[in-house]
Amino acid sequence: MNIKGSPWKAGSLLLLLVSNLLLCQNVAPLPVCPGGAARCQVTLRDLFDRAVILSHYIHNLSSEMFSEFDKRYTHGRGFITRAINSCHTSSLPTPEDKEQAQQINQKDFLSLIVSILRSWNEPLYHLVTEVRGMEEAPEAILSKAVEIEEQTKRLLEGMELIVSQVHPETKENEIYPVWTGLPSLQMADEESRLSAYYNLLHCLRRDSHKIDNYLKLLKCRIIHNNNC
Repeated sequence: MNIKGSPWKAGSLLLLLVSNLLLCQNVAPLPVCPGGAARCQVTLRDLFDRAVILSHYIHNLSSEMFSEFDKRYTHGRGFITRAINSCHTSSLPTPEDKEQAQQINQKDFLSLIVSILRSWNEPLYHLVTEVRGMEEAPEAILSKAVEIEEQTKRLLEGMELIVSQVHPETKENEIYPVWTGLPSLQMADEESRLSAYYNLLHCLRRDSHKIDNYLKLLKCRIIHNNNC
């Protein structure tokens, strides 16, 4: 989804500058709600501000991790042709552009983001575990995988809190796409195993980019009444 064509206001530019500064300094953003959801005293506007910064941070880490893996392991192997349309979240009907996104009602849009985030809990846990078990595990990849797992949990907690404030009548929905790729990450054949890693990191980069864009659009709709 491309939202670059939309006029940016000062607040949006500030968010982008802050998130880029955090990345340059290798500092994680604040939790969406410090102290946990049960004692959250943060306004809805601030919740969205922090969620947008956090999602942008996660997407940048995902992109860096994918690039590092691609540079180190997959040169000339042609893994990209096998990765297209093979993500475990492909079953979710996600909008492909801003126009499609505007057609989704607010409640369903929030639910979609939560479903995507929940669907990554298990694969991120196993990604960290399996990378740690690799011989000469690359620290640049492992450290980013650990950080992404932790920050994605924080973002999910923040999104669940946003849902409870915007639509308090919503019941918790545990339905989300199930990841079944662990056997592929553990295959003895190196070519197949590297292909599985490539696919997982490719999907993570794709989904983190979607969430990043979706959150910016939702903030515009809910906080600014589409005046962005």
